[in-house]
Amino acid sequence: MPGKTYTYGQIWRIAFPILISVLMEQLIGMTDAAFLGRVGEVELGACAIGGVFYIAIFMLGMGFCVGAQILMGRRNGEGAYGRIGSIFYHGVAFLLLMAAVLFFVTRAWGPYVLERIVSSPAVCKAAEDYLDWRVYGFFFAFVASMFRSFYVATTHTRTLTLNSLTMVACNVVFNYILIYGKCGLPAFGIAGAAMGSSLSEAVSMIFFICYTRFRMDYRRYGLNVLPRLRLSILSRVLGISIWTMVQNFISLSTWFLFMLAVEHLGERPLAVTNIIRNISSFTFMTVIALASTASTLTSNLMGQGEADAVRPMLRRTVRLGFFILVPVWVLMSAFPDLVLRIFTNEEALIAAGRAPLYVLGTSYVLTIPAQIYFHAVSGTGNTRTALLFELISLTVYTLYVWVIVFRMRSDLSVCWTSEHVYGVLALFLSWAYIRWGNWRMKRI
Repeated sequence: MPGKTYTYGQIWRIAFPILISVLMEQLIGMTDAAFLGRVGEVELGACAIGGVFYIAIFMLGMGFCVGAQILMGRRNGEGAYGRIGSIFYHGVAFLLLMAAVLFFVTRAWGPYVLERIVSSPAVCKAAEDYLDWRVYGFFFAFVASMFRSFYVATTHTRTLTLNSLTMVACNVVFNYILIYGKCGLPAFGIAGAAMGSSLSEAVSMIFFICYTRFRMDYRRYGLNVLPRLRLSILSRVLGISIWTMVQNFISLSTWFLFMLAVEHLGERPLAVTNIIRNISSFTFMTVIALASTASTLTSNLMGQGEADAVRPMLRRTVRLGFFILVPVWVLMSAFPDLVLRIFTNEEALIAAGRAPLYVLGTSYVLTIPAQIYFHAVSGTGNTRTALLFELISLTVYTLYVWVIVFRMRSDLSVCWTSEHVYGVLALFLSWAYIRWGNWRMKRI
């Protein structure tokens, strides 16, 4: 029997602030969609294309942060707190350089790519307007993401709640002013949504800097000393992060391809898909919060020499996920119109969104355990294995989407069964690895 255990309450106390944080981050995109849904179908669809395009590139930085979080979590479990600061600062330096490169590449090539993959000229132009301002968020969001990784790795997750509430409140205010043209400013429309999101991410970064300086025992974690650049440390972080960077980019790029495939079915299916995506993201973030908790607890337990405690912890986390999310999806399936009206007041869009919403709800039977076990694979430090599992799952997912959308021209509700296909493969591969794989003695 394992010597170390985590109760449901302990898992939830770590997961809840992460949940609030990721939900508030998701509300950034949901706020954009809710405001732009009152502007027009083209803007709503373009927000989906531009937003997913941005996120797919942004996930390169997030992938690096996941690797850094795993390494900081392992040091936290070992009690080597003073070594965390060096990992953190090397990560920030690398992310700022990455943000600069991605900013200029996206500004230069983003419109070129969109013009060749988006069939509607109106949607393409609106998506370009969105990206022109959204890419400024790279600099702020990357630094804020490293702070989040630090707080999750050290299990001081309650800080994330206040930060996220502040960020979303600012985004609502900025969107209202900039999209509709309030307080003497012109109405920027979809560009105003991008401006508001980037500004709210700047507020998030400033909050983390101030909170860490004045409310955190930053000296304990070596954050009071700015280290000299050591390629050995950066190489160690990249040795873990490079695989999560590629994995996250491919994962979101595949989701972007799904959005593009739906766009070829018409502007209305794209608008409906954006609504369903935002509804799904609200519950999916709960899964991600639990999965992120499972990943960091896996890393901490291995640092403490308690690898045998990982599987019992994962089983409790999965059961907790079902306990939270099954009632939520039952309610949403019982009252779909109320949920859909949050994002649109057009009856045609509401009618078209009911069936996809039902289909998506059933996929969570697979999504909950699949994501928790998959993130645990990364938490062991075997990020290359996690990438392999992701590549296998997404290859089958992409082929399935290509057949049902481009070859069969299926109904939108059938297109959303692609979530079931991905969930089956990701769950089987990850569960089998945690059950029988050689991960217990992994050193990082």
